[in-house]
Amino acid sequence: MTQLTPIARPAADRAVAAPSTRLSRRAKAAIIVQFMLKEGANVPLTALPEDLQIQLTQLLGEMRYIDRDTMHAVIAEFTEELESIGLSFPGDMAGALSALDGKISAQTAARLRKEAGVQQMGDPWKRLADLPVARLKTFVTSESTQVSAVMVAKLDVGKAAELLSALPGDMARRITYAMSMTDAVTPDAVERIGLSLAAQLDSEPPKAFRAQPSERVGAILNFSRAATRDSLLTALDEDDKGFAEQVRKSIFTFAHIPDRLNAIDVPKITRDVDQDTLARVIAGAIAEVDRRSVDFILSNMSKRLSDALRELSEELGDVRPKDAESAMSSVVKAIRAMADSGEITLTTPPESED
Repeated sequence: MTQLTPIARPAADRAVAAPSTRLSRRAKAAIIVQFMLKEGANVPLTALPEDLQIQLTQLLGEMRYIDRDTMHAVIAEFTEELESIGLSFPGDMAGALSALDGKISAQTAARLRKEAGVQQMGDPWKRLADLPVARLKTFVTSESTQVSAVMVAKLDVGKAAELLSALPGDMARRITYAMSMTDAVTPDAVERIGLSLAAQLDSEPPKAFRAQPSERVGAILNFSRAATRDSLLTALDEDDKGFAEQVRKSIFTFAHIPDRLNAIDVPKITRDVDQDTLARVIAGAIAEVDRRSVDFILSNMSKRLSDALRELSEELGDVRPKDAESAMSSVVKAIRAMADSGEITLTTPPESED
């Protein structure tokens, strides 16, 4: 490629000449990038295709210098082109799908992506890191130990530890040992592994329901009457004990509050549940498990408020079981809403012992 050198012209001619006409568009692009870099701007060139990044880098390495008039002419031309643009479009199917993410149905997006042969945009390792441990476990059990070691190494420490804990002991040991040999893995290999795993995600058909079946059943039983909930769980135990256990883990009732709600989050309940409802809960809690939850709530709020709620509950006298259960459901609903929004975190229930 011919090096760009200062263009010598009479001083009177410099103001009207257009020296940038001698340059290719790629050379002009290199000039703009170099100018922005010199000015300290952050130029996100990683968004460009790899071949264009290579060409741009080569141009920057080959060019030497240009005169001030040429630089000003290139900048003026670039500015004029920017100002003349009224609206820009993605330019390809991948960009269009990325722009419409969340605006069209997942089923339509998956169909268009499959027809166009377009993989989902974004960092594949970030997509994998956002998956639940149960889904990551399926990758580990279906991939080689070496690939699994790379995947575990790319996860954050907390999720990696959770994933290894969920694996059989011998498999976890093999993966842990294989991680000691990942220092020789090249960035290209890591990228290819990530793209391959992400491609498996893209090939999966879209699901009609986001939540797992056990979570959906548990959400329904959360707001069912206690008698109905107990009878259904008993029936599930007979049909599928494993599924019944998963459902139990998804259920959060008033009786679970002391075991799954952090004590520091108790005061937040009083923000979303009025005092009359809480007083009905206190007055109507007859069963031992419900009294345990009431004691937990009262002992983790201010003494002034707990005393006021006790006095209000005494004034109510006897509360019908139906009204008490409705009040407890209101408390549970408020806690579930805070957990779903991420404001609080419910602890995982312990494994049941046979």
